[in-house]
Amino acid sequence: MKRPTIADIAREAGVSKGAVSYALNGQPGVGEATRAKIVAIADAMGYRPNTAARALAGGAAKVIGLTLHRPPRTLGVEPFFMELISGLEAELSTHSYGLLLQMVPSHAEEIAVYRRWWSDRSVDGVLLCDVRTDDERIDALRELQLPAVVVGPPTASGDLACIWSDDGVSLVEAVEYLAALGHRRIARVSGLSDLAHTEVRNEAFAAVSARLGLTDAVTIATDYTGEGGARATRRLLSSPTRPTALLYDNDIMAIAGLSVAQQMGVAVPADLSIIAWDDSPICRLVHPPLTALSRDIAAYGTHAARLLLAAIAGEPVASVQDEMAHLNPRGSTGPAPARRAVHPA
Repeated sequence: MKRPTIADIAREAGVSKGAVSYALNGQPGVGEATRAKIVAIADAMGYRPNTAARALAGGAAKVIGLTLHRPPRTLGVEPFFMELISGLEAELSTHSYGLLLQMVPSHAEEIAVYRRWWSDRSVDGVLLCDVRTDDERIDALRELQLPAVVVGPPTASGDLACIWSDDGVSLVEAVEYLAALGHRRIARVSGLSDLAHTEVRNEAFAAVSARLGLTDAVTIATDYTGEGGARATRRLLSSPTRPTALLYDNDIMAIAGLSVAQQMGVAVPADLSIIAWDDSPICRLVHPPLTALSRDIAAYGTHAARLLLAAIAGEPVASVQDEMAHLNPRGSTGPAPARRAVHPA
């Protein structure tokens, strides 16, 4: 079936191709009656504009860009980004916008992607994730004057608008809950150490541990993968001062940690309590189901898309603090195990 063109619409309406272009793009140059007639004919013929051609002509591409500096395989096992993307799509689709996702091996390549998108007008704006302190991507986007919104804390977003959740408050809630259960040896398995939100969590963990007198509190940085979480768990549970509670920076590492504990004969929650950050259906399917810090990640994506679309439209935008993650207790947490008495030989 032949795709209808502007020429087909012009022939049917008895007007010039220029008049059709003016009418469909909302530009002056045609009367309202003619415009209505052209739009009706275009709808009846199933005409859809060529967004690439429109972008090259200086119009909107109706696409936003998202780059992720992560291995492509992580999308298949990382519920956070899949839920975030579902929320983005939910909002973008209502405005007839598309999402262009690009996985990149480095920040230098990510900036090169931004320059390419800007040069060929592939996108109208971008979302910036996994922001680092003194992130060079922010300066690059400012130089390109490409509308952008940071998904991350304001401490690292420069003069760009951001959408963020106060991870420090959420972490304190989790640690205080474990302390209330009697846990004194609490360890944390974190994500990438150079991420801005990891730094926020690190500082909050150190502060609340000091306030509660948790002298054995320790953090081990990993790469968010199940393999990294398993290695960190094995190391912690092999320590002479084995922790009685573990807090993981994502659900994949927490599930891997649960498996390691069970392999090592460490009962959960009798000997070890586990908390996962960012709840997911998988957390509820394992045994015991994982206590988790929960929030509506899809809504987070929707709000991020809404903020970026406003920036693309030229509206003044300000940073938005979104919903914080709150603790959802389940079967993987319980009272700290009683200290075993030491008998003289």
